[in-house]
Amino acid sequence: MSQMQKTLRAPVSIKGKGLHTGYDVAVTFKPAPENHGYKFQRVDLEGKPFINADADNVVETSRGTVLEENGVRIHTIEHMLASLVGFEVDNVLIEMSGPEAPILDGSAIKYVEAIKSVGIQEQNVERNFYEIKERTVFRDEKNNVELVAYPDTEFSVDVMVDYNSKVLGHQYASYHPTHDFENEIAPSRTFVFFHELEQLLKHNLIKGGDLQNAIVIMENEVSQEELDRMADLFNKPHVKVKEGILNNVDLRFSNEPARHKLLDVLGDLALIGQPIKGKIVASRPGHYANTQLAKVIKETIRKELSRIAIPKYDPNKEPVYDINQIKNMLPHRYPFLLIDKIIDLDDKSVIGIKNVTMNENFFLGHFPHEPIMPGVLQIEAMAQVGGILALSKVDDPENYGTLFLKIDKVRFKRKVGPGDTIVFRLELLAPIRRGIVNMFGQAFVGDELAMEGELMAQISKIK
Repeated sequence: MSQMQKTLRAPVSIKGKGLHTGYDVAVTFKPAPENHGYKFQRVDLEGKPFINADADNVVETSRGTVLEENGVRIHTIEHMLASLVGFEVDNVLIEMSGPEAPILDGSAIKYVEAIKSVGIQEQNVERNFYEIKERTVFRDEKNNVELVAYPDTEFSVDVMVDYNSKVLGHQYASYHPTHDFENEIAPSRTFVFFHELEQLLKHNLIKGGDLQNAIVIMENEVSQEELDRMADLFNKPHVKVKEGILNNVDLRFSNEPARHKLLDVLGDLALIGQPIKGKIVASRPGHYANTQLAKVIKETIRKELSRIAIPKYDPNKEPVYDINQIKNMLPHRYPFLLIDKIIDLDDKSVIGIKNVTMNENFFLGHFPHEPIMPGVLQIEAMAQVGGILALSKVDDPENYGTLFLKIDKVRFKRKVGPGDTIVFRLELLAPIRRGIVNMFGQAFVGDELAMEGELMAQISKIK
């Protein structure tokens, strides 16, 4: 049975203070058309710029998920997105009058109540699910963190939390669309260990912090004098310890911290850009790991779409760069200039051509009786095409070069020999930052995929 996309029936607003920035911010959720996805808009800034809810836009995850696009940032967006995921809402414009989403009570329940107050509208286009096809892993061995996505016919999340804490212990929480998200997941509040509070304050964070919008875990014994001092820092009444947490709040669930981590996973994985079908198993998740898994899945989606879009080569079409123009951009010369022309180039991708002839010098020794283009030279040719994409981002490319730092996940699918025309297509896996370029490339001969791989390069000025 097909599922249709959904949006909101009407706009709805909510106001509050940002946890880390301390700004008072109004958020308005607005209905959006089919295939719009989630987009943010900073209505307080000139031009009212948009920021896409995209894993590629994640720039910080230390105490919440921060997005940046075209120099504009928004902070702590995970609870808002989790609320939309919980209601299976696909298309929403989120207007914000400041840089950070309101923390409210530290959970997502206020967002859920706002969404529920206006209702949900089914749309006329089917939901665009991505189905996890193979076990996909993000692992941080240093911090004992692992997130795994398994193939499944439905979306579900299992979260396991173990901070070696005598108060928290080992906790587990799970989510499935048939569960009662509103009552079982959304009310779960964020938590923090007491010893972290003063450090957060010293680092100019939690300006909007309030002892009412977080569960404060007391792992070690602390004097009443120290508790009073911390309460004074927050301008709050003095508190005491009750069963390992400050007595200003009662737990809503025995495993509330695990449920909140689950809430964060739902919000962060929304940055994939489309709903998924698969089982997520998360051990000790956090915003960094969550968004890294989102990036891995998004890369996989992008690659699969690229495989479908086999570039077509028309030899009669005027190239973007011919061989003489390429020589002005790249320092390579015969026999190591391995591309003949660039036939397409835009902000995110490039297509280049290599005509393989029997006169190639490497055929003299590379299987003379069955000439095959060496795989390492196919990679080099692909890297040269990628170099054109990288250098197209600078104003004076003749003064820059590309130093390739890493080659990963290279696979060869068929032999390449004399008479073949290789069409290389590369696209950016993420926006270029600090001169680092991450690309996914494929090489086609006719309608066949000959080779693919990921390349990382650094744009550097030629001395």
